[in-house]
Amino acid sequence: MGAQTSFHRITHGGSRDALIGAGIGAGLALLGAAGRKFAVQAPTALAGDWDKALAMEHRMALALFDKLQETGPEANGRRAMLLTQLKHALGKHAMEEENAVYAAMRLAGMQEEADDLTGEHGYVKQYLYELSDLTKDHAGFQAKLANFRSDIEAHIRREEDELFPRLKHALDQAENSGLTRRMNKEGLKLA
Repeated sequence: MGAQTSFHRITHGGSRDALIGAGIGAGLALLGAAGRKFAVQAPTALAGDWDKALAMEHRMALALFDKLQETGPEANGRRAMLLTQLKHALGKHAMEEENAVYAAMRLAGMQEEADDLTGEHGYVKQYLYELSDLTKDHAGFQAKLANFRSDIEAHIRREEDELFPRLKHALDQAENSGLTRRMNKEGLKLA
């Protein structure tokens, strides 16, 4: 009778316990993933208004460019890891801008400017694609990276010095606050 009871517990109660354990594990994994997302987006969210937050992300991306430029010819693994970090940072940043800020620009009568910036994001993706193929070619990688950084810096200057101030001025306080919330929501999607 003891073997039958053990068998019953394993096949019935044990599977229930296993399902409960799996459910708890899945729940903790979801909480962990959500926590990671909030941790990744927190610096942006804590930076303040949408324009300040995006400027902070610009500085963080430029810091990754600096680290990539410092990699030597033998640093293929480090270069690949940093390039992955740059891809993620720029992807999240682009989603925030395209799905929130550039959309707000269009509503504020800045359609042409928003379309230009969106087009420039296409070139960002092209650079990242090409750099992925050059991680083992030090000279080619560094040359492409220098061109990429130059283009990114021009894009950043146009946003921070001209277009973002115009948009912020065109929106009232409530609209700016709403744009900040929307931008952070978009950032959480890829955080």
